Amino acid sequence: MTIRLIATDLDGTLLDSSPAVTPRTRAALDAARARGIHVVPVTARQPIGLRAIAADAGFDGWALCGNGAYAIHLADGRMLFAEELPADTIRALAEALRSSIPGLLFASVREGGETFVAQHGYAEVADYSDHKRDPLTMGGVPLDHVLAAPTLKLVIRHPELTPTVLYDTLRDLGLSGFEATLSGAPFVEVMAEGVTKATGLARLCAHLGVARSDVIAFGDALNDVEMLRWAGHGVAMAGADDVVRDAADEIARSNDDDGVARVIERMLG
Repeated sequence: MTIRLIATDLDGTLLDSSPAVTPRTRAALDAARARGIHVVPVTARQPIGLRAIAADAGFDGWALCGNGAYAIHLADGRMLFAEELPADTIRALAEALRSSIPGLLFASVREGGETFVAQHGYAEVADYSDHKRDPLTMGGVPLDHVLAAPTLKLVIRHPELTPTVLYDTLRDLGLSGFEATLSGAPFVEVMAEGVTKATGLARLCAHLGVARSDVIAFGDALNDVEMLRWAGHGVAMAGADDVVRDAADEIARSNDDDGVARVIERMLG
């Protein structure tokens, strides 16, 4: 295939378990860019989380954040698009889920991913690695404030229950008007209806004039499934769940064995 764009998840995919960009991975990304290939991070992270590794990876162009909810240019801050979940949908979702599971905690990502509005008690159960933010900076507001405005991504977590339990319960409620997924982080992530990494990638590719068939995508988690299916060539990482592996055209070595770099090197010849 002709490669014109590389779309890659970060945590569990491009980054090793440190998490860091290895020298071999950086060299492979640079080799692709030297041939005029777009290299686009497609991540659940917000810009603050991308900035932490952007220099090491050489990311200075377009990035897809919030599981495809919005596209931002890392060099100048331009926003290509942003899909927000309406406040009334957020409130209905939260009310229904809280009736089934007491003790839930919510946070809202707003304003181009720069603002993080967390419910009282959220910071106490969060680690820096969850959002690449110091929990001491998260503050805390009443739940009504978290749910009062549209969001790029609604985060739902529980001090004791696993994200899978929350995700399954949310699906069983039979509600509509939103898209929910898991990224491997300790919470459920909810975006606007129809928003996935695939939809965001499709919009960015249309803007760049890149055909779907010329895209190779890498991922390891449930939130990568649609992107791997959409891309001309989808690559799942070793150790990914069966649903992710089934969505891919190829299984790479693990993120701790430079799996992404090895595939890029082979495809560049």
